Amino acid sequence: MPESVYRTLVSETNANLPTLHRYFKLRARMLGIDDLRYHDIYPALVKLDRPFSIEEARELTLTAVQPLGDDYVAKLRAGFNGRYMHLYPQPGKRAGAYMNGSVHDAHPYVLMNFSKNYDSVSTLAHEWGHAMHSVYSHEAQPFQTSDYSIFVAEIASTLNETLLQEHMLKIAKTDEERLYYLGNELEALRGTFFRQAMFAEFELAIHEAVEKGEALSGEKFGQIYGDLLRRYHGHDQGVLTIDDRVTVEWAFIPHFYRAFYVYQYATSIAAAQAFAQRILDHEPGAVDTYLGLLKAGGSDYPYDLVKRAGVDLATPAPYRALVARMNRVMDEIEAILAKQGK
Repeated sequence: MPESVYRTLVSETNANLPTLHRYFKLRARMLGIDDLRYHDIYPALVKLDRPFSIEEARELTLTAVQPLGDDYVAKLRAGFNGRYMHLYPQPGKRAGAYMNGSVHDAHPYVLMNFSKNYDSVSTLAHEWGHAMHSVYSHEAQPFQTSDYSIFVAEIASTLNETLLQEHMLKIAKTDEERLYYLGNELEALRGTFFRQAMFAEFELAIHEAVEKGEALSGEKFGQIYGDLLRRYHGHDQGVLTIDDRVTVEWAFIPHFYRAFYVYQYATSIAAAQAFAQRILDHEPGAVDTYLGLLKAGGSDYPYDLVKRAGVDLATPAPYRALVARMNRVMDEIEAILAKQGK
């Protein structure tokens, strides 16, 4: 993995923090909060009081991924009908959602805890993006090169979420529905791009501190993490207040025990947005190129696979395109609010 991928991600994220600050100001406006705090990030911008059945979730996902072609839809439908998934919560069951595609000669397995809300629908699309990646990779690759890197894996899952988001916006019947889905996308971009890039910068900072011979401690971690929280969230500009007690959040993040892992969420959503846009714009060869990436499995270095598919994550372009998308979403939200006189 070229070091330039990591450093470009961090530098581009910092260059575009005004967009993140714009989101926080919009959040404060929509929630009616004068002094936005860290915990105010998490409530939904707009509530959607609508349940989704598993049958509806499956059909929404199948319709959303139609731009990927008949073969993808047929394989996904076969997976849904093949009982590859343990769906509902039950006592003693592990929380969360996961996909296991490690057995080359068997279909992938999906574990979910479906809760009949939109988050569960999005999670269904996400985990089955992983599963379809395994299906395509195992069909095209021998065992030795069928396993794929997390750097590529999260592209397959996040792209499905992106296609679902576009479909839900297309079929939304009211401004409130559109606001819900647009707000959901903003939070996905914040959480998967900006937040993960902040985590990545934290990891980079603590490793560079060690390289300089500095001693690390819990207090030092809190200082570094707190500085990042304040910068990313616009504390000094009065955008969002960071209390000292949240500077220990670093101790809560389990991914930090897997060094240089989290940055791949940020690179993946940038790549997924790029591939999805080309597919939705019906660019010639876009679908075949994307499916070729899924089929490639682990046959080459992950950065090279993605670059050959047309997205160079060592350059600023994919990150700037994602930020531009985030600004367009906020433009649309503000237009709806203006129409509503808010």
